[in-house]
Amino acid sequence: MKTVLTTLLRMGFISTLVFAILACSPKPSFKNVDITGSTAFGKDFSLIDTDGNTKTLADYKGKAVVMFFGFTQCPDVCPTTLTEMQDALQLLGPQAEKVQVLFVTVDPERDTARVLAQYVPAFNPRFVGLRPADEAALEKVAKDFKIYYKKVPGTKPGSYTMDHTAGSYVFDQNGQLRLYIKHAQGPEVLAHDLKNILQ
Repeated sequence: MKTVLTTLLRMGFISTLVFAILACSPKPSFKNVDITGSTAFGKDFSLIDTDGNTKTLADYKGKAVVMFFGFTQCPDVCPTTLTEMQDALQLLGPQAEKVQVLFVTVDPERDTARVLAQYVPAFNPRFVGLRPADEAALEKVAKDFKIYYKKVPGTKPGSYTMDHTAGSYVFDQNGQLRLYIKHAQGPEVLAHDLKNILQ
């Protein structure tokens, strides 16, 4: 009986010690908005890649996922963001293999699979372009991720542009939503936060 009691006391002490060490471990220091544990944003998605395959977050398990919403005819925000993401991956070096960038179009009318297949990999061959299957799917993913988008008529008949949210989301390797990346912070800031995610 004494031996059992001693063993239980030792196990209790070890458990307490492990818990104390974990509790004292420093939280990652992010430069962007830490939304870890938030239930207000999308937990998953169902979108179509340029080969016609349905993709969900589970397809990228084991990688940090950077998810950006935009459109290929965007004159400034989208190309700037994708260029910054490419530059951030260069700063990561070998760790870049553990990151997947997803470009989700808010303009599926013009951004066909063929258009996305040409546009997105031009920034990095590993970047993936995704599109909603239909307008209802676009509305759903926009609502899930609290993304704003709106068609704005152009100066010529039939022409238009898209207003849209300029930030990005980052999931960790376990599919947990961790960060909201603000627009135009530079590749160094994104690389810093991705390194913390990948630790």
